[in-house]
Amino acid sequence: MIFFITLFIIFFVGYFIVKKYFPQGVLFIGGFLLLCTALFFNNTPILAEKASIGSNFLDIFEYLKVTFSKTTAGLGLTIMVVGGFAKYMDHIGASKALVKLTTSPMKKLNSPYIVLALTYIVGQILNIFIPSASGLGVLLMVTVYPILVSLGASPLSATAVIGTTACLDLGPASGNSVLAAKTANIDAALYFVKYQLPVAIFVITAIAITHYFVQKIGDRHLTMEEKADFVQQSYDDEPTVPNFYAILPIVPLVVILGFSSLFKSSIKMNVEVAMLISITLSMVIEGLRKKEFKKTIADLKTIFNSMGSQFAAVITLIVAGQFFAYGLTKVGVINSIIEWTKTAGLGVQPMILVMTGVISASSVIMGSGNAPFFAFAALAPTVAASVNIDPIVIAMPMQLASGIARSVSPITAVIVAVCGISGVSPFLVVRRTFLPMLVGLIVLLITNMVLFG
Repeated sequence: MIFFITLFIIFFVGYFIVKKYFPQGVLFIGGFLLLCTALFFNNTPILAEKASIGSNFLDIFEYLKVTFSKTTAGLGLTIMVVGGFAKYMDHIGASKALVKLTTSPMKKLNSPYIVLALTYIVGQILNIFIPSASGLGVLLMVTVYPILVSLGASPLSATAVIGTTACLDLGPASGNSVLAAKTANIDAALYFVKYQLPVAIFVITAIAITHYFVQKIGDRHLTMEEKADFVQQSYDDEPTVPNFYAILPIVPLVVILGFSSLFKSSIKMNVEVAMLISITLSMVIEGLRKKEFKKTIADLKTIFNSMGSQFAAVITLIVAGQFFAYGLTKVGVINSIIEWTKTAGLGVQPMILVMTGVISASSVIMGSGNAPFFAFAALAPTVAASVNIDPIVIAMPMQLASGIARSVSPITAVIVAVCGISGVSPFLVVRRTFLPMLVGLIVLLITNMVLFG
């Protein structure tokens, strides 16, 4: 009975998210129903005796309160500060300066599909410094998309490649990366350099090569539907800023790596402090350049508004995901999957495949890399302990797979955003992103197994 109720609740959550119901609300309701199922059918206590407020049913709300408190004060603060920094970089034109500087050499190449492949590589590198997938996608649509189309690539190919440039969520500025590092209890900079980068090099190369062939062959066999008129919107150019502004989005990464254990620094730098330092430096430079100190100080509002929107859009999603995952844990589904895998004698790699498969399917259905990873990341240490491996060996493929799978969903924000500019159907675009992302996922799992398995 519990198994079928759980399946029904999971189906309910996936169905309504696909129907574009507010995902946080759906996840909260799903988590609540799962916890009620665990409580009333199994009499499972929601909280430990010391943490309980005296009522098993009311402990559901106590858990939600505690999760909000912990998440907002910890990971939530990191994400809000990162979001504020990213918004300020966009506001002062530094993000656009970085994109222009890194993409301008591609204009000299005369092969559209080589440029397409390079666009993916450059975009994935830029994602380290511009952690917003949608923000980076829109920037590339404004700056690189016209170049790709003018060289001979179809709008469909150009949109598909640009829509996948942030599929790996690399670097310590990414919320998913920070959560993966914290889940495995390691430094964010160390996670990026020691674990993400070695795997990412192979995955990025594989995706770029696959994009080259998929888009080239696809453009040779365009259907009538794909040849329909494309509408490209025009955007007013932002005020020109000095070229050195391209350095500003990179400052946080330099600060984080410079004061990390990689260089045996005695200073314990964290993401939040690095972002605050970078914001301060950028505001000083902006104030001195414009000599409009009143406006520069007022620009703090841009940062704070972005932090607030990060709470509304992202932090609540994290909490909702954790609430739903906690319900799955309490109702016994996750333990059943783990026990089934163990008793089947499948070992470490099948366990990784199971967890990666669950999170990949969830990312496609939800149209988000954040929601499923935030929901299931907390399970990585438990799963790792069950097969005696380092949590990072499971957490990293889960984290990278969530972003890869997100790029195959026609309802994900970045795909919808870039398609809104080119006028291409999101459903046509994900046909072109499916194979590159599948190859990337396979290479991810193989590389993780070879390097860390």
